[in-house]
Amino acid sequence: QVQLVESGGGLVQPGGSLRLSCAASGSISSINDMAWHRQAPGKEREMVAVITSGGRVNYAESVKGRFTISRDNAKNTVYLQMNSLKPEDTAVYYCNADLFDSQYFRRRNRWGQGTQVTVSS
Repeated sequence: QVQLVESGGGLVQPGGSLRLSCAASGSISSINDMAWHRQAPGKEREMVAVITSGGRVNYAESVKGRFTISRDNAKNTVYLQMNSLKPEDTAVYYCNADLFDSQYFRRRNRWGQGTQVTVSS
């Protein structure tokens, strides 16, 4: 089985920082794009940041300059460093990866289970 496991969420005060991690495991031969999305209660899921296999990055305007996405290909892991957090950043954060499943010899897009980030005083 191929799965993504997220960690690093929690409660933080406004202006604080958190780093999220998402590790892919299973029969994976390669990973292309990796991304972070988030969903707040009553709102649609939105893309926060994406990073390609070559290291090209893109961010939602609301987080640009505050969040940094990175990856460690040797560990099949993507990170999201979140600085200067705001209450409006409160959401469940999900990682996403476009990968090749070597067991079934097919390209797949997988989602993590989500990790809660709460920014509050």
